Amino acid sequence: MAANLSRELVEGALGNCVSIVDPLRNHRWDRFVQQHPYGWITHLSGWKRVLDKNFPHMTGYYLVLKDPAGGIRAALPVYAVESWLMGRRLVSIPFATLCDPLVTDTADMELLSGAVLRLAGVLGISRVEIRTAAASHLLNRDLFRADCVNKHHFLPLCENPELVRERFHRSCVRQRIARAERAELRLIRGKRESDLREFYLLHCVTRKRRGLPPHPYLLVKTLWQTFALQGVVELLLCRRGRETVAGLLLFKYKNRVSIEYSAVNALHNDSSPVHFLFWNAIREACLAGYRVLDFGKTSEHNKSLMEFKSHWGAEVIDLPHFLYPNTPLPPSPGGDQSIAKKLLQFVCTKAPDTALSYLGEFCYRHLG
Repeated sequence: MAANLSRELVEGALGNCVSIVDPLRNHRWDRFVQQHPYGWITHLSGWKRVLDKNFPHMTGYYLVLKDPAGGIRAALPVYAVESWLMGRRLVSIPFATLCDPLVTDTADMELLSGAVLRLAGVLGISRVEIRTAAASHLLNRDLFRADCVNKHHFLPLCENPELVRERFHRSCVRQRIARAERAELRLIRGKRESDLREFYLLHCVTRKRRGLPPHPYLLVKTLWQTFALQGVVELLLCRRGRETVAGLLLFKYKNRVSIEYSAVNALHNDSSPVHFLFWNAIREACLAGYRVLDFGKTSEHNKSLMEFKSHWGAEVIDLPHFLYPNTPLPPSPGGDQSIAKKLLQFVCTKAPDTALSYLGEFCYRHLG
């Protein structure tokens, strides 16, 4: 098993120029992430702490190239994911929408990607997945197969939120924001675990309606405990009267704000609480000096969600996943709607509420 492998053996097997660091012990790591143009919350040491606490089936290996002074000049974090259901694989980085290799030079990318493949050989793993956004041009497309089914929507911001609002679709967004503002909705900033619990209950209901397993509560709670006090994670709730009817969990780091998790009580869609929260998140991000608001990852097959995000004036780019070995997958007769996915959607929508959390915990023990 990867977790029991000697790190000294692994490091020696990767080549003289590549080292492995533990971001929880290396005081240079978070500073390197902060300074790197592709650095994001999912690269921080706190993200590893969250994964270590919640997912014992994962082991992180943070591969780095160092400069002559001992500082880190480039890095590629990967996790060995052990699953009897989904198979063994190396992934960078589990459960992260944005997780570019922290590399800006093609030669450095070749060194690190070669080291990842050698690491896979040492671990006896045959499948590697490197997830990218801005760094996708650095990967060797002869060595890796690019899968571009996932898209990323992002909204450029400026200091004046009203200028951003003008780019919203008139009837699908601006009119619904106006409706929400007339509905006497209230914006609440979650500060207590009881607020997080309210959000999570809505999250479970929302995921069930979409045919998706809910994220484990302990994962959401650990993210909250690890990053909220630093101001990197923020919880926004929408209340109508005394009832919480929608919520957003935001990541805020450097010049970006990302809408990571959302939840809504569909019985209150007439008052547009989701539009209310999105607009407040965008407006506050503008006024706070952020330059980008992310809408997260979307499959190109999810046409309705793609359209919803585009209505906000968001730009869209590919989120390529680079897969090794570079062998084409056999065509699936159902496309993205595979039999396994349809079965999971059916189980999620039909499962009793009391079983949903257990279903989520089971699924996330095999994902990555």
